[in-house]
Amino acid sequence: MREVIFDTETTGLDPKTGDRMVEIGCIEMIDRVETGRTFHAYFNPDRDMPVEAERVHGLSAAFLATKPRFAELADELLEFLGDAPLVAHNAGFDFGFLNNELELAGRAAISMERMVDTVAIARRKHPGAKLSLDALCTRYGIDRSHRVKHGALLDAELLAQVYVELTGGRQIGLGLAPGDAVPTLVATSVTNVPWHRPSADRPRREPRPHVASPEELERHRAFIAGITDAIWAS
Repeated sequence: MREVIFDTETTGLDPKTGDRMVEIGCIEMIDRVETGRTFHAYFNPDRDMPVEAERVHGLSAAFLATKPRFAELADELLEFLGDAPLVAHNAGFDFGFLNNELELAGRAAISMERMVDTVAIARRKHPGAKLSLDALCTRYGIDRSHRVKHGALLDAELLAQVYVELTGGRQIGLGLAPGDAVPTLVATSVTNVPWHRPSADRPRREPRPHVASPEELERHRAFIAGITDAIWAS
């Protein structure tokens, strides 16, 4: 199954009050395994950057002024997203900004039915625990030492690892080929496993004898008799 893990950076907390998305980072996964395909872009928000927001992600208005506007890359982004489920941490926030930008660009909103919220998954799995991305990275031993500030692609990469752990661990995605389906574990009685049955290309062999011959027994007795100071003779 194809999924896209994504994260956004913004000018603030609420698109309804004029805040804009300024960065998006997306990671493609198939059967919980990263494929190496990514989408990453910065956007010119056509507005100032509040100091509080810049402290979080380090993106200044001057840096973003040279970047394309969202509408210029909307089709490329939508092509990458396709019809896959979209995974984000506190996903309602990211969906709100993404759909706001799509609306401003004259594109249809993405259905909330495609939303997968890792905060909700973590809350069910670890009730009462801290649910931030940093806290979950610590819980699962995921290295985030290179994360000095928030960054959409970096955070999406960390979230992809967290998502795998939240949904069953790394072995869930192991397969022989990229197209292999995620296996379903089924309890099977050993009496149903035909390991003992011969086939046309593997003829039945008579069982090998495993009882010692009289000659072998005599050699064994002679060997035991030659042991001095045996503990069983004391």
